[in-house]
Amino acid sequence: MTNDTHQPAKPAIDLDEMVAASDTGARAPDGIQGKLLVSIAAAWSLFQLWIASPLPYMVGFGVFNSTEARSIHLTFALTLAFMAYPAFKRSPRNHIPLPDWVIGLVAAFCALYIYIFYTQLSGRPGAPLTQDVIIGVMGLVLLLEATRRALGPPLVVVASVFLIYSLLGPHMPGILAHRGVSVNGLINHQWLTAQGVFGIALGVSTSFVFLFVLFGALLDKAGAGNYFIKVAFSLLGHYRGGPAKAAVVASGMTGLISGSSIANTVTTGTFTIPMMKRVGFSSEKAGAVEVSASVNGQIMPPVMGAAAFLMVEYVGISYVEVIKHAFLPAVISYIALMYIVHLEALKANMQGLPSANPARPLLNKVISFMTGLILVMALSFAVYYGLGWLKPLLGDATPWVVSVALAIAYVGLLKLSARYPELELDDPNSEVVNLPQTRPTVMVGLHYILPVVVLVWCLMVERLSPGLSAFWATVFMIFIMLTQRPLIALFRDRSKPLEDFKEGGRDLWSGLVTGARNMIGIGIATATAGIVVGAVSQTGVGLVLADVVEILAMGNLMLILLLTAVLSLILGMGLPTTANYIVVSALMAPVVVMLGQQNGLLVPLIAVHLFVFYFGIMADVTPPVGLASFAAAAVSGGDPLRTGFQAFYYSMRTAALPFLFIFNTDLLLIDVTVMQGILIFIVSTIAMLIFAAATQGYMLTRSRWYETLLLLLVAFTLFRPGYWMDKVHDPYQTVPPAEFSEALMKVDSGSNLRVQVAGEDDFGDPLLTYRLIPVPGGQTADERMQNLGLELYVDGDRAFVDMVEFGSLAADIGFDFDQEIVEVSAPVDRWAKEWVWVPGFMLFGLVYWLQRRRHARKEQAGQTVTAA
Repeated sequence: MTNDTHQPAKPAIDLDEMVAASDTGARAPDGIQGKLLVSIAAAWSLFQLWIASPLPYMVGFGVFNSTEARSIHLTFALTLAFMAYPAFKRSPRNHIPLPDWVIGLVAAFCALYIYIFYTQLSGRPGAPLTQDVIIGVMGLVLLLEATRRALGPPLVVVASVFLIYSLLGPHMPGILAHRGVSVNGLINHQWLTAQGVFGIALGVSTSFVFLFVLFGALLDKAGAGNYFIKVAFSLLGHYRGGPAKAAVVASGMTGLISGSSIANTVTTGTFTIPMMKRVGFSSEKAGAVEVSASVNGQIMPPVMGAAAFLMVEYVGISYVEVIKHAFLPAVISYIALMYIVHLEALKANMQGLPSANPARPLLNKVISFMTGLILVMALSFAVYYGLGWLKPLLGDATPWVVSVALAIAYVGLLKLSARYPELELDDPNSEVVNLPQTRPTVMVGLHYILPVVVLVWCLMVERLSPGLSAFWATVFMIFIMLTQRPLIALFRDRSKPLEDFKEGGRDLWSGLVTGARNMIGIGIATATAGIVVGAVSQTGVGLVLADVVEILAMGNLMLILLLTAVLSLILGMGLPTTANYIVVSALMAPVVVMLGQQNGLLVPLIAVHLFVFYFGIMADVTPPVGLASFAAAAVSGGDPLRTGFQAFYYSMRTAALPFLFIFNTDLLLIDVTVMQGILIFIVSTIAMLIFAAATQGYMLTRSRWYETLLLLLVAFTLFRPGYWMDKVHDPYQTVPPAEFSEALMKVDSGSNLRVQVAGEDDFGDPLLTYRLIPVPGGQTADERMQNLGLELYVDGDRAFVDMVEFGSLAADIGFDFDQEIVEVSAPVDRWAKEWVWVPGFMLFGLVYWLQRRRHARKEQAGQTVTAA
């Protein structure tokens, strides 16, 4: 065991190189070049803070519109990409060659061109000059080269294919052919407008993503990363398989800091993986647990992966709504991983590490836990409703009062922290590792929670934009970094304020540089993925793809979802999560929604985007390429492929969830009340634990094959009770189309009618699809039709759309003149689908009884052998 614990120390250097090569750039030049590199990175962070702040509008200087800001953002990203990422493996790491300087400056000018000549370009839209085209061609080529260096060849290949497809449209075979795009038209669309490279994806990177990445980098440099790991180990390290459970919690908390699966794996894995091996996990399983937990960090609100911010723009909802819809699947996925780890510990009869906490009766532990929980709930209630009451009372002075209260809380928590010893960075490979005591560990870093509270408050209560919310959280984080050392030292009576302040300044500088270098890959990825989005909008390939997918899937929605999942996994082998999400959502999300409508399943757009997001993240796990698995294997000393397969096995719960919330949007908390949401959370969590037990083949004891099948059936029943209820009783009754207005009157306001509509699409092709109509208020049928904004022409048993009022609900739904209403389905009174849970739980009780009886026999046999 001793030899085993020292094994991971060897590849530590390779680990640093792996993280640098994937996230920050493998080059670390010496001397003046190194200083220039970090200065440019810090300048990028300061620029992003400047444009996010209200200061430009207050001083009337440095105000940039969105296109100008995107141009400068990409200029920094390209310059740093050529400085920080070597061209080839044999290229120097300790200095920047002259060709890279030249290429970097040319690339910077090409990216800055749209900013420098913004006024002139605005005066000639769609008519680029020769110099515009030359700059655009050079810019695209250098962007692809920067992408190759920072992210590898796959994204370059994907973007190049779409560029070639745009230019060679007339020469494409059959259904893929289009009229083609000239070089001038291509450059104008891709480089000189906000449709391609400088499109929505780069805009989100500029406005939202950078600030969240910077916030995470500063939080980490301040010491929060080490704090989260120590807290997780102090709370859970002494339980069965404790280090693995601590790894899950620590990785979930570190997900607040790091948007990168690989960085998250290495940050927490360096400490957690050797500890897991110490209590009995194999190298591969220890690495797999860490990978599964780290990858899920991107789906955990409130600070999710970069792709989550893109959803705000692509789906057209607020970030708070994205958090709301993503919350339940993320939480139950983490709870299920904890349970999987527990089952692994039970199967191998593992123990935890020795606890450093003094022994206390169970009742005392329960009382302490409940007291803490009630205090947190009371504090949350007081903050939310108390400040909600203060806002109208204090008016414009509210932010100042809240700031003073926050400062008082910060100083109070630092004074509390000073009573306890500082957290040390333990060596997990040493032969003796003592778990820290829980109380001192928790108390010493409570002030790290305050910036997260500020972020959540700005997002949820003040309803500020994600960018402005992250700005204020980052400003408070900067204040903490500069003041925490001097204040703690002052409270400990060993203050050297100037030295402590300088140390905080060095941490701040390091955080600014790290945040910017972490953003190089994301900035480049969003710009290059914009090429794909631009090609889709310019050539109409999305509609072609819809036809191809429909032919391949034969109109079956489940096959379409499987094809989308496979495409995400394949592209994810080479593309970072953000670029993968942009490409697949641009190509497949509209297809899934449209074909779902045609099949009678009305899938919300956010559900499809989360589906793509989940499978893009899964690509970091999936062998043979899953980079997070390779990083974990480098720490554990295990086999990368076996680690990858084991991690995928653990992550099956994450792969199952997207299919479940496509067909049961209750899991995304869509159109549910608070009480329904709580009930769904409880039942869904139980269902996911049952699913985890089924996939692990173990609950109380090893499962028989039929027990596994029954557990899977129970999990499906709890997740999707509507499937069985629909088999028993159709949820809708068919109404003749001519009686549409009468059906609208009979149905309660706030419910929905389902209508099948026939007509033509935008290209004149036949269209047969379904629409879900929210029933408007009104005392009569005519009044409800008027509120809907729809007039029908009835001819016998047939009904046609005669007029759609502009800007009405009917227009938003998609009704158009001369469409025929083929079928009207009105909801009927029936038992609630949740009644199906009752036989599901009864079936689970049967499996539990069978395993309990078998487990008791095994224990009895073991006691008999011991007695003999």
